Amino acid sequence: MSTRDEHLKPIEAKIVDYAKRRLRVFSGSERLEHSEIGDGNINYVFRIRDPKSGASAIVKYADANSRSSGKALDIDRNRIEAELLRLQGRYAPGLVPEVYDYDREMCCLAMEDLSDYAILRYELIKHKKFPTLADNIAEFIVNTTIPTIDAVAESSDKKRMVGRYINPDLCRITEQLVYTDPYTNRSGRNKVTPSNAEFVKRELYDDEKLRLEAAKLKYRFMNDAQALIHGDLHSGSIFVKGPMVKVFDPEFAYFGPIGYDVGNFIGNLCFAWANACVSIRDAREKEEYIGWLDETIARFVDLFARKFLIAFRQHVTDPMMSTAGYDEWFLSEVLSDSAGVAGLEMNRRTVGVAQVKDLTSLGDTDERTRAERIVILAAKDFILQRRAYSSGRKYCETLHEVAERVPG
Repeated sequence: MSTRDEHLKPIEAKIVDYAKRRLRVFSGSERLEHSEIGDGNINYVFRIRDPKSGASAIVKYADANSRSSGKALDIDRNRIEAELLRLQGRYAPGLVPEVYDYDREMCCLAMEDLSDYAILRYELIKHKKFPTLADNIAEFIVNTTIPTIDAVAESSDKKRMVGRYINPDLCRITEQLVYTDPYTNRSGRNKVTPSNAEFVKRELYDDEKLRLEAAKLKYRFMNDAQALIHGDLHSGSIFVKGPMVKVFDPEFAYFGPIGYDVGNFIGNLCFAWANACVSIRDAREKEEYIGWLDETIARFVDLFARKFLIAFRQHVTDPMMSTAGYDEWFLSEVLSDSAGVAGLEMNRRTVGVAQVKDLTSLGDTDERTRAERIVILAAKDFILQRRAYSSGRKYCETLHEVAERVPG
């Protein structure tokens, strides 16, 4: 028996006992099936099912140590996730899974089983299209952040909420993996494709101007408590089923820059773009799918901006922040942050310890080398020229321009 199996055995016993005692969906169940389905680095995720009734639930267990590294982590992250899902369910109904229960003593969060949905990242790698995706995610971010910005929330209420969702352990992970390692590799954990070793050294490690801009963005992440954000809104945290979308896994939530959520989503669409650019052989199919991704990126950014201004003007309560022009200035700051974060996310998922299947699934060495270079060069422009990215079309223009420059 492996060390992991030995560790899981007592956890599994707790999970089944918890489900029988606490979850109404299993009322009267004598025997429950369970399987560990988590593929993340931090928590254990179980699917519990009653084979007789067909009732099921997902139970997320927050161990006192990280699943992958064994380092100590505050179990309060599960409380934050449970509360966030409930809040988001109120602000953006239908766009998050339903929470059934949170048990602080057991460190367990139980929620709706979405096994009939698919994870967006894997569907994009299969080059599938989702016409309502841009609309759904723009609506989700606007609806879940606007209620907690200073212009809308009552000042003392917001300050109490900032303290309630401070989330230091998981913020520290982000500060290291997103804002530091890709530009210094001081931890020695970066994973660089050998064919791109010199490229990465030149374009990331040795670029002092890029490091300076990344440092400025890190300061924003650490100090700008704009709104209560998801904190990890990538394509692996989104379920899809036809036109339906569910956002999950907000355990990294805290009060930070809204652009962190917006930029994460943009960056992950860019991974799908790079994957399609190098892996689709048929010219017509490639043009069609890249065209859909262009449209989705552009529509998402522009729709977010439009919805944000409408919601801001509808809900603003602060008299100073009601001043004409303040809303557009605030949005310009969010969009600038979004471009910078998109670039940071793209770099860290290319050379950092937590990489993405969009790139790692490319079995052909030349394809992966080219895809990574497209991602890194586009990411650098997003970071260095972030104030130029006020429209969605600008992102697409950069991706196409960079792809033309990178041999393939």
